[in-house]
Amino acid sequence: MSKSNFGKRLQFFTSFFKELLLARWRSLLALLIGVYLPLQVFELLALEVRKNRGGFPWELSVLGAIHAREQPQLNAFAATLTQFGQFQGMFPLIAAVALLLFLRRRWRALAYWIVTQYGSTIINQNIKLVMHRVRPHLWESFYPHPSDYAFPSGHAMSSMTLVAALIILTWGSRWCWLTVIFGSVYAVAIAWTRMYLGVHFPSDILGGWMLSIAWAIAVRLLLKPNLSKVNTATHRLTQPSEHSAS
Repeated sequence: MSKSNFGKRLQFFTSFFKELLLARWRSLLALLIGVYLPLQVFELLALEVRKNRGGFPWELSVLGAIHAREQPQLNAFAATLTQFGQFQGMFPLIAAVALLLFLRRRWRALAYWIVTQYGSTIINQNIKLVMHRVRPHLWESFYPHPSDYAFPSGHAMSSMTLVAALIILTWGSRWCWLTVIFGSVYAVAIAWTRMYLGVHFPSDILGGWMLSIAWAIAVRLLLKPNLSKVNTATHRLTQPSEHSAS
């Protein structure tokens, strides 16, 4: 290959690479901020959790401060609210969203919704088996301790996956900010119940959040659920209506 041909090919590749970065910069930025950084935080946290299975000093202080406000009314409230952070408690909402997407024929969005929700549960169960972190036993709790491991929190993962997926599906619509506000309150409230009930360390919650955010965004980059809006509009324009067909 002559030097001139090599120079032309190099110039062509450089132009192509610049155009590719300009065309895909949003996806690359989402990959960096939404997937890579949360996974890095989770990895660092997981390494520290292996060394401190009994909890970090700051975690014990946080749990102690939360437990100091224990009272019968909060006990009943926390025990009830925490049920809406597990998959069974969220299933009516998951099913309702799935049915809505099905009726609107948003197939990509429906596939995204199903994969994120069920995938989050599978990921959580497998990582718990790898980490083997026992749950905190800092006080005698009225709430029965679950028999499985603690890290990452299943409730934190399920609730944050639900919120993150809803934000992605409503992105750009008038419902997006409402989803962000109410979803954030919901995710934090579920996290509070797990610590108030004494069944999770704060790092369990943080690890679950990071993993679920990375998962929801990674699946979004793969399945592109919001493309269904464009595809549906294109389909309506290109297909004859029922009245014209008749």
